[in-house]
Amino acid sequence: MRIVLRLAAAAAVFAGFFVVGFALRDFQQGRLPSGENLLMAVGLAQPKPFEPTQLYSSSFQKISSQYYRKVERSDLKYASIAGLMASLGDPHTAFLEPKIAKEFAIETSGNFVGIGARLSADPLGAKIVSVFEGSPAEKAGLKPADVITGVDGKSVAGMELDKIVSKIRGEPKTTVTLTVIRGSADKPIQIKAVRAPIVAPSVEGKMLGDTGVAYMEITNFAEPTAEQFDRVWAKLAKQGPVGLVIDVRGNPGGLLQSAVDVLSRFVENKVVVKMKMRGGQEETAKTSMGRLAGIDVPVAVLVNEDSASAAEIFAGVLRDYRLATLVGEHTYGKASVQNVFQLIDGASAKITIARYYLPSGEYIGRKVDEDGQYLSGGLIPEHRIDLDWSTEPELGNLAKDAQLQKAVEVVRNLR
Repeated sequence: MRIVLRLAAAAAVFAGFFVVGFALRDFQQGRLPSGENLLMAVGLAQPKPFEPTQLYSSSFQKISSQYYRKVERSDLKYASIAGLMASLGDPHTAFLEPKIAKEFAIETSGNFVGIGARLSADPLGAKIVSVFEGSPAEKAGLKPADVITGVDGKSVAGMELDKIVSKIRGEPKTTVTLTVIRGSADKPIQIKAVRAPIVAPSVEGKMLGDTGVAYMEITNFAEPTAEQFDRVWAKLAKQGPVGLVIDVRGNPGGLLQSAVDVLSRFVENKVVVKMKMRGGQEETAKTSMGRLAGIDVPVAVLVNEDSASAAEIFAGVLRDYRLATLVGEHTYGKASVQNVFQLIDGASAKITIARYYLPSGEYIGRKVDEDGQYLSGGLIPEHRIDLDWSTEPELGNLAKDAQLQKAVEVVRNLR
């Protein structure tokens, strides 16, 4: 009996220490100890769980006020949201800071203010890959292979390409002065161009020499892509092609609806993808009626590992309905659909909302090993052709592009 009483007394003393501890903390914080704290101290109540927003707000305030050096609150905010997205382990779900969100919106809309030239990185600055028809760049006399080494009198050598592009872009009707190296010229030349609204071409085309085969390149799927496809095909169709090669190598995708619109030029009222959403819900995207382009020649689609998302959907649907033959290398394997949600202060969140399946029911999701190296997934072309990079291939150049050569052979043999 004495042992029991002693244990009870010890427990009471032990609990008393907790009561004193909680009470002391409350007094230090300028308030009377609550009954709830007293009950928690003696084990008769459980603490309420914090809401995630409370924990985040508390941590944010502590870091911004107590960290040993001053930190930008906006940097903390953006980094924490980016970390939230990264915790999902999905490379296609991402937070877009206001500047990046703006660039993403420009890319998908296909509209911007600039000079109208496609650029690539160069050690001396930026190399002009192509000049858009009727653009300020064309009017100013800029040519493919020109290398831009300066913008408005300041060198851009060694600068990242996106930073050079941002310097060239600007407000409509303003002038930008470019320092350009052309061919083997002894010294750079100065070229002035007046900035203007530009609709970037995502579809370009040509006839491939005397092969009789038409060639179309789709660089991405943006809002104006289907309309541009119509214009380019109309010009090529007048030349009586015996086959058509559509190149989506290096095409990272873009808007699902844009891919659906272009596919509507090939097939009517057919399933493009079935999307499986959260909770088992399903949605189906179908092609439209009345948009057929009258393409009645054999078609081959060129693909590689950099063909992703909407580009894979485009190629996979044409393959599934036996409207095209795939040539090249396996595609990336991005079998998910993202939606862009606008956030406050101009930022955006690009969030995966579904997995998609092709009309055949195939799921082409990419699988990688622990080092991130490709194992399987993507579309596997009927004609697998690897490029020999030691020979310096040039995509789109029939003389230097083995994959294009094979695609031409395929469509000519299918006549």
